[in-house]
Amino acid sequence: MTLLTAVKVKHYFGGLCAVSDFNLQLHYGDLMGIIGPNGAGKTTIFNLITGVYRASEGSIRLRNTELVGKTPHQITALRVGRTFQNIRLFRDLSVLDNVRIAHYAQADYSPLEALLHIGRYRREEQRIIENSQRLLAIFKLEHLAGETAKNLPYGLQRRLEIARALAIGPELLLLDEPAAGMNPNEIDLLMEFIQWIRTEFKLTILLIEHQMKLVMGICERITVLDFGETLVEGPPEVIQNHPKVLEAYLGEGPVG
Repeated sequence: MTLLTAVKVKHYFGGLCAVSDFNLQLHYGDLMGIIGPNGAGKTTIFNLITGVYRASEGSIRLRNTELVGKTPHQITALRVGRTFQNIRLFRDLSVLDNVRIAHYAQADYSPLEALLHIGRYRREEQRIIENSQRLLAIFKLEHLAGETAKNLPYGLQRRLEIARALAIGPELLLLDEPAAGMNPNEIDLLMEFIQWIRTEFKLTILLIEHQMKLVMGICERITVLDFGETLVEGPPEVIQNHPKVLEAYLGEGPVG
């Protein structure tokens, strides 16, 4: 069954066409990658899916719901989580609070109950804390719950950002360059980790990545963008030897 569909999506920044005729069909349980040279429009695609930008033309549908025109918080409430190319944690909050705060889009109490600490507030707050602690334990961050997020090493900040994205209980998780700044050994561990969270959390994953080792190693299908246009889509063994892909990357041998 199809979870996410993009049809003839275009986006302009003034007179510049950043995305041209982008199409995508993502099925439940897929692990799919989007690759392309710098400036190809990859992060713009994520911003269109998550409502940061509104597509100039075309349709983006999650199940039967049109996403074009919805705000980021409305799309988050539809169980779409994401991370960012540049880590966007609440740097001066604790590790625990970074995960807690992601739950509040789905908190089941009124502003009055929150103000007076009555009714459903106490029960929901306890549930949020327990779930946040559970996620930190899964990500092996529980011993750092009280630490300020900005004091974490880079790799742990990446892990915390993914934990926060999972706190909303997403069906679809968008990972924007999760391997950025990682060494080869860390990339190996990340590949295993992404595959594990897909199974453990029953996720559909769409990722952007420059590290070809990761993309070719775990993605079942890959879409290649160049200057906002879709060059080709297919399995890794087709993509890494495709003439158009080699030309886009200015490579003489296989990509990956």
